[in-house]
Amino acid sequence: MAAKIRKVIVQVEETRMEMGRQVNPAVRKALAMAVIENPYSGHYAESLDDLIAIGEELGGMLGERCVAALGIEPEQAQSYGKAAIVGEGGELEHAAAILHPKLGAPLRQAVSRGAALVPSSKKMGGVGTAVDVPIGHKDAAFVRSHFDAMEARVADAPRANEIVVAVVVTDSGRPLPRVGGLQSHEIKGEDGLR
Repeated sequence: MAAKIRKVIVQVEETRMEMGRQVNPAVRKALAMAVIENPYSGHYAESLDDLIAIGEELGGMLGERCVAALGIEPEQAQSYGKAAIVGEGGELEHAAAILHPKLGAPLRQAVSRGAALVPSSKKMGGVGTAVDVPIGHKDAAFVRSHFDAMEARVADAPRANEIVVAVVVTDSGRPLPRVGGLQSHEIKGEDGLR
């Protein structure tokens, strides 16, 4: 089943100063969101296959939109994350169906690889509800400089029969990171952790 998309929103956040210090190069995060119709709104369904297929479709589309918004090549993407907000006619499991079984593979393709687990969050909410999209390094989960989040919110969504699906891609870690841990240049990229 193809997603019935009401709207797509793409935005880029660029941090140039932090605590009075220049951030050079600037830290950039791209957020792409799709507001979709929930095919299971208002009724229970044992199989959520339609949402699983929609997740696969949106993983690539939203990941590609983020990479394009950053103006980078896919291999230059450094971290990623995903989230969903389900309107009141649905259930939390609808977000899980979109985010977990199949969204990750096309997102990884959009950012060229991605050995690490894609951090995720999900919640129920009404129109204007915000969700924090957790972010982690795409190839090594233990890179602390890339532990972050970006808020996702659509002013007129999700309506009761909708789901907001969000993907974040960055071209760097946090501004001025200094809490130690594995560094980007030390990544082995073998197990998704280190």
